[in-house]
Amino acid sequence: MAKQKILIVDDDTNISELISLYLVKEFFEPKSCEDGNTALSLFRSWQPDLILLDLMLPGMDGYQVCREIRKTSQVPIIMMSAKGEVFDKVLGLELGADDYVIKPFDTKELVARIKAVLRRAAAPAAEQKPAKADNTVQLPDLTIDKNNYSATLYGEPLSLPPKELELLYFLASSPNQVFTRDQLLDRVWGYDYAGDSRTVDVHIKRLREKLGDHSAWSLHTVWGVGYRFEVK
Repeated sequence: MAKQKILIVDDDTNISELISLYLVKEFFEPKSCEDGNTALSLFRSWQPDLILLDLMLPGMDGYQVCREIRKTSQVPIIMMSAKGEVFDKVLGLELGADDYVIKPFDTKELVARIKAVLRRAAAPAAEQKPAKADNTVQLPDLTIDKNNYSATLYGEPLSLPPKELELLYFLASSPNQVFTRDQLLDRVWGYDYAGDSRTVDVHIKRLREKLGDHSAWSLHTVWGVGYRFEVK
């Protein structure tokens, strides 16, 4: 079985070497680079299974690298930064990062997060089953099909990454039921998710931007509690 490839993008070679040592012990194949332009080049030529991306890079920073990668790929990205502010975390997640770790971090915890993100990324393909009606939600002008991870809005394909589709399907399949952020993290991301609960807010925001307003249904915020998919 081929080893999963991890691209480490960090201008601190000591950190890169330490992470690489742990990844080799866990039977991953790591490769390192020190700047954003090289990271994009390796992303295209080497095709890693996951990218560890530092934010503070010479030239093109980590945010720009993430933005460029997300134009063409949903490869898992874990951002690494000494910036621990909520704004920085949310911005990273909004740009498409799958997780965000703050330096200094425990290397064993980082490896655990890598494994968790790779499991979640592999889950959609593993969970696909023959078409069944109970894995499809149909509403006025909106269809969500979890069997093949597709959705249509007004008859047109709706571009949703796997976790956005899973979140939308979960909420829409339980109309008018309120779920807390923790419940959504448990049901959609899995009990072993080690990220911030603000991840739910970011995904809801993205879904609202893509779905827009509809007279028959909407993603509704229940202030102080969580979210529900409201069907009128």
